[in-house]
Amino acid sequence: MVCCYRIGLLPLERLLNATVALMLAIAAEVLATSSLPASQGFRRPLPSLVVVLGYASAFYLMSISLQRLPLAFVYAVWSGVGLVGISLMGWLIYGQRLNGATFVGMGLIGAGVVVLQLYGRSGH
Repeated sequence: MVCCYRIGLLPLERLLNATVALMLAIAAEVLATSSLPASQGFRRPLPSLVVVLGYASAFYLMSISLQRLPLAFVYAVWSGVGLVGISLMGWLIYGQRLNGATFVGMGLIGAGVVVLQLYGRSGH
């Protein structure tokens, strides 16, 4: 692994572009977070393993995206899309209710991500 750092890229980093890495990171984070209730405080091994591997994968993939995309943009997309994903998973898997305020909040987050993309993107 040390040899790969010397040339600057790990094999996975060569294959993924920053946007794909970010979307995969978000999917891994949503999976990990959705598995937290099933882990029952890390007392159940399989859901606990999904949580740990999901978060580790998510942060690794996010670090790949940060090599090409600005931090503010990555984190805005990460948190916005992640929040929507978690809300939908809570509704689908755990029967949690989504109301009008939930949808308004998700819409505002989506609008914030769009504004950041259009007007707040700094050079990287």
